[in-house]
Amino acid sequence: MARHRDVTVLVGGETGTGKELLARAIHYAGPRAAAPFVEINCAAIPATLLESELFGHEKGAFTGAVAAKPGLFELAHGGTLFLDEIGHLPLELQPKLLRALQQREIRRVGSTQVRPVDVRVIGATHVDLRAAVRRGEFREDLFYRLCVVELVLPPLRERGDDVELLAERFVQRLAAQYGMPAPPLGAEVRRALRAARWPGNIRELRNALERALVLSPPGTLDAGELQLHGPLEAAAPAPAGGDGHAALPFPAELRVLVRAAALRMLELTKGNKSEAARRLGISRPRLQRLLDGQTDDD
Repeated sequence: MARHRDVTVLVGGETGTGKELLARAIHYAGPRAAAPFVEINCAAIPATLLESELFGHEKGAFTGAVAAKPGLFELAHGGTLFLDEIGHLPLELQPKLLRALQQREIRRVGSTQVRPVDVRVIGATHVDLRAAVRRGEFREDLFYRLCVVELVLPPLRERGDDVELLAERFVQRLAAQYGMPAPPLGAEVRRALRAARWPGNIRELRNALERALVLSPPGTLDAGELQLHGPLEAAAPAPAGGDGHAALPFPAELRVLVRAAALRMLELTKGNKSEAARRLGISRPRLQRLLDGQTDDD
């Protein structure tokens, strides 16, 4: 696909799955690699300015247009224009983008002159464009013009062992960045990485590893410092019993109650003992003693 210099590509996937990275890979692996890779986030620029950013404007086209300015289509001539979050493109601009894709020409704001452009367009979105078409929020003809080749990146939680491979790569890069020894991924860290849901996907993984790297002793990576149960990922509610995870036994000896509570917290943290100890407000050695059935009086 990358070797075809003109084919339009639409990349879908959740936030943080690496859509921009894939777009760059397509560009630099193809015949346009020596030409510019120009990107714009369609959701980050007000609709009143987006037309000028994409297509340029002439002097005096609007208040503040003190000089002519080429748009991103012209700046990307010969290369690739990456339209991130294209699902947020204002409806009134969509016919102009469609014309640029079909006719391979643009007209600056305030100009009657048509300018040819030689650009490959790659769009990316985390929203369901088909649903947006049904709601009347995205033009159907533009959708089909963009969706010549559609690539959908799976979320990190569905990529199996990839999370460990990515983690190893990130740790190597981050350690070099901070001038620290690169620690190995221990068994506890690997279990925590595989068990996490990663709602922020690869971006969240990188940030968690960077945090753990700088907070752990040099040459180590503490699973507890990954802090995978942040404010956006609520802990699962305690079961009411009858589902294989019975409520704490009562009445029972204190030793039994305490051990049951420790086991339940370990279950909630998916086997992460450092995190379980943190939530219980105790040290990890004390947690281990409780799991072994010991109390502070033993």
